[in-house]
Amino acid sequence: MTQDKQSKTGILGSKRWKVFLVTIAALFTFGAPYAVYVLADVLKIRHLLYSMVAGFALFIVGLILLWYLIKNKVIS
Repeated sequence: MTQDKQSKTGILGSKRWKVFLVTIAALFTFGAPYAVYVLADVLKIRHLLYSMVAGFALFIVGLILLWYLIKNKVIS
C-alpha cells in the first residue's frame, strides 16, 4: 500500500526532495538579482542585457517551481 502511494506521488513522495525543491525555488526566486550582479560585475560580462536576461530567466524558473510546489500542496 505504501509503495503504491509513493509511486503515485512521484518525486514529491520524499521529504528530502520536498526540502530540496523548496530550497531551489527560493534560491532561484530570491537569488536572481544577485545572479545579475555576479554575471555583470564579477564575471565581467560587458553586455548588461545578457546578465539581465539570465537573471530574469532564473526568476521565472523559481516562480514556476514555486507555483508547482503550491499546486501540489507541498507549500501550504
